[in-house]
Amino acid sequence: MTHPVRIEAPEGLPYIDITRELDAPPARVFAAHADPALVARWMGPDGLETDITEWDFVSGGRWSFRQTEPGGESYGFRGTFHTVRPDELAIQTFEFLGFPDVVSVETLRFVDLGDGRTRLETHSVYPTVAARDGMISSGTERGVTQGYARLDTILAG
Repeated sequence: MTHPVRIEAPEGLPYIDITRELDAPPARVFAAHADPALVARWMGPDGLETDITEWDFVSGGRWSFRQTEPGGESYGFRGTFHTVRPDELAIQTFEFLGFPDVVSVETLRFVDLGDGRTRLETHSVYPTVAARDGMISSGTERGVTQGYARLDTILAG
C-alpha cells in the first residue's frame, strides 16, 4: 500500500518536515537507508540513475552521490552522517552541489508504529528561508513522493 507523503514548509521558517508511513518494520526501513545499493534504487525522482560514490552510514561517516537524467544532465549531492543509531535515528548534513554554500541539517526518525509499520519523520533545517524555498522549488515533492513509492516496492519484495 502506498501512503501519502506529508511535506510541511511553514512560511517564514527555514525548515521542511516530511512524514511518510511505510508498511515495514523500522529495521527494514533503516536497512534500506543504510545499504547503498538499495538507496541507489529508491532515492529521488523517477527516471534518474543514481551513482553512489561514497556511503558510510555510521556516526561520523560521509556520503556522496550523483543523479543523472537520460539526456545526460547530472546533479551532485554530498554530506556527512553525524549520528546514526540503528533502526531509530540518523542525523546528517545535505548539500546539493548545484546550490553551493548551502548545507542543511537533517534528522530522520524511524518511528515504530507496531504491526510491522514505520513512520519516517524527516526534519531539514536550512541556513535561510530563501535556501529552504530553493529546495522546495527544485522538485522536492516529486522526488520524495516518487522515491518513497519505489522504496515501498523494495520493502514489499
